[in-house]
Amino acid sequence: MSLLWILAASALAYVTKLAGYLVPQRVLERPEIVRVSACMTVGLLASLVTMNAVGDGQAVVLDARLLALGAAVVALVLRAPFLVVVLAGAGAAALGRLFGLA
Repeated sequence: MSLLWILAASALAYVTKLAGYLVPQRVLERPEIVRVSACMTVGLLASLVTMNAVGDGQAVVLDARLLALGAAVVALVLRAPFLVVVLAGAGAAALGRLFGLA
């Protein structure tokens, strides 16, 4: 039965992607569509970051990941290069775990 679900999900993903190619170019170039698609990208990325920073299964967990996210946000606000942002987050997570924030 699970093979059937996998095939159905694969077919649905293919049809969805194909439908995107069939949208006329003039529709995709409308300013409203461009603005909505840009906002959706930011919203999806923000939700993924939030869920990975504070989520653990069905529970909300405040641990070193939240400290790492905070350090990365501070580095981004200071307009640090991407590598510095990543290193700041990793360093904050390491320090948080060192001091017991699991």
